[in-house]
Amino acid sequence: MTTTTDPRPLDDAFFADPDALYRVLRTEAPVSRVVTTMGLTVWLVTRYADARPALNDARLAKSGSGFATVLEKQGIENRARFADSLVGHMLNTDPPDHTRLRKLVSRAFTVRAIAAMRPRITALAEELADAMTGDEADLLDAFAFPLPMTVISELLGVPPEHREDFRGWSNTLLSAGEPETRTAAAGAMAQFLSQLVADKAAHPGDDMLSAIVRAAEDGDSLSHTEVISMAFLLLVAGHETTVNLIANGMRALLQHPDQAALLRADPALVPNAVEEFLRYDGPVNLATLRFSTQDVEIGGTTVPAGEVVLVSLIGANRDPERYERPTELDVTRDARGHLAFGYGIHHCLGAPLARLEGEIAFRTLLSRFPAMTLAADPRSLTWRESTLIHGVTSMPVRLR
Repeated sequence: MTTTTDPRPLDDAFFADPDALYRVLRTEAPVSRVVTTMGLTVWLVTRYADARPALNDARLAKSGSGFATVLEKQGIENRARFADSLVGHMLNTDPPDHTRLRKLVSRAFTVRAIAAMRPRITALAEELADAMTGDEADLLDAFAFPLPMTVISELLGVPPEHREDFRGWSNTLLSAGEPETRTAAAGAMAQFLSQLVADKAAHPGDDMLSAIVRAAEDGDSLSHTEVISMAFLLLVAGHETTVNLIANGMRALLQHPDQAALLRADPALVPNAVEEFLRYDGPVNLATLRFSTQDVEIGGTTVPAGEVVLVSLIGANRDPERYERPTELDVTRDARGHLAFGYGIHHCLGAPLARLEGEIAFRTLLSRFPAMTLAADPRSLTWRESTLIHGVTSMPVRLR
């Protein structure tokens, strides 16, 4: 069947509690049309059984050039434009380009390479905790942002003085807002990254970005624009997901003190708890854009060719057909198989790093601040207006 109902708008209530909509759609219309805040009409997939295969369906493409045609059909091609040098990365390509690009950086994210980073990440977490000397703090500013941003910046060789600027640009680009504002942020970020890549070419270091630049100069099928796009993806994805994994996970624990007590009593549970935080309230709401290259049947609904498809990771991870009592936080649950990092060829390359950072962050915060509580009514917290990133704009906590 092909649905003809009017598309639902994704509004402020959706950003604060996306699963409220997903609970309805999973039952009434698991594959249905919605309209994003930027006026884009898309097909939304909400059930686990449909979402998992859709994430790895070659008929749902990600090619940037193909998207231009799809967006033009909806008449929004001239709204917020990213700089061309920011869009040629792995998440906007299909094989064989995707395979080529991913191979160039995959060696930096092997299990062994990530495990070697544990001492440095632990030291950073301890330093940030040491600096939280007052009675209250914004956990985002004091810990959840600087930890992963420092880690990915050191990995790529980004100077410390530019990291706060990058945070602002990233927040702007991944959130709803005026097209002109987002375009300006894209331009500033592109200019910064272009200069950074030029600096690495002139003065290479032992960081990952210098290695990527060297690979390009050695003719490893990577253009200058692709190097900039790769840097953009690694920097944004390398901190945004973990920032909100930490913040969302701690918010969940502070609202479920019995679960926090379990982790304090048995810290060996923390890695399993990280998987549950990813399932329960993950940092990514809707996976990045795909478009149908032909008519595709998803969950009994025919999505016509040339349509945008969004897969709900939060909706799939809260599906009662996949997980019992999905709206309950249970740090002892077997949450394996969750889709917080996607699935298939576009599965998050940095997932091992995010898991390690999350484990160290929760261990540190739980041991150093056993009396931590929220310093605001949970209902008063404001959420980022983003279909991609799921997280609060600030998180005030009492430390003692």
